[in-house]
Amino acid sequence: MLKNTLGWMAAALVCGGCSQPGSIVGMAPAELPMPKQIDVVFNHNARSRYRSPLTGEWRNGDDMEAWLIEAIDGATEEVLVAVQELSLPRVAQALIAAKHRGVLVQVILENNYRQAWSEQRPSRLNQRERQRWHQLNRLADSDRNGTTTADEVFQGDAVALLHAANIPLSDDTEDGSSGSGLMHHKFLVIDRRSVLTGSANLTSSGIHGDAGRQTTRGNVNHMLHLRSKDLAKLFRAEFQRMWGDGPGGRKDSRFGLAKRSSGPRTVMVGDARVEVLFAPHPKRNPEHGLNWLAQQLRAARRSI
Repeated sequence: MLKNTLGWMAAALVCGGCSQPGSIVGMAPAELPMPKQIDVVFNHNARSRYRSPLTGEWRNGDDMEAWLIEAIDGATEEVLVAVQELSLPRVAQALIAAKHRGVLVQVILENNYRQAWSEQRPSRLNQRERQRWHQLNRLADSDRNGTTTADEVFQGDAVALLHAANIPLSDDTEDGSSGSGLMHHKFLVIDRRSVLTGSANLTSSGIHGDAGRQTTRGNVNHMLHLRSKDLAKLFRAEFQRMWGDGPGGRKDSRFGLAKRSSGPRTVMVGDARVEVLFAPHPKRNPEHGLNWLAQQLRAARRSI
């Protein structure tokens, strides 16, 4: 949680996310003062507007994709990405450009999203996977003529682009298992000095809206950019636990309970107190994420 001398600012760094539409309960607060080391963006922010890359129409919200790309473009040494799903080609292109500048780039995905979608056959996918394939295929149709060419398919496949650029990708089967059940992180660590994290997967629906649905605004999500070497050290250590010696190595990667995640860790980012807890823990462990959240709720005195 973030706390400064001017009061509580609502931002929890339990590393997870939400894929369901949200609704606003109560009234939005006035603009809150933020430490200069912390930026926060919301893809449904009513106070800003950007042109949607899906429809070309202006929509309310912060352009989180452009914001992420700007941060990646500023990297000079290292970009570590741990995210459940990455299907935004422009983000992939930014990572490739970083590699070409000599930046170390490593990516961890959830195993269900490790394969390039363009290499999949829709007839062999379940209903949900098939729906995703058709959405990505529609997005790849850059000239919107109803037909995707081979080049459009390749340029529209973020994972295929990363593979072609020889950017190493790992996933939660690198521990020798069939997968952790859900690798749900959403964070980037840049140059060992800053962290970008929040609720959004790096997907069209997670940031801009769903392909082929003109009225959708996408899932309600946020992201934070926190500039702190101490905080980056915590997130980088979490990344290294999952990375191990990388894809195809000794299967020393650790996911799920095998990570043996520690309890909440606290660092100061400017005058803001930031607590970080990496899931999961055994259900009866007092440091389990839900137990930790319950502790925060019990401590409330005025508002939640």
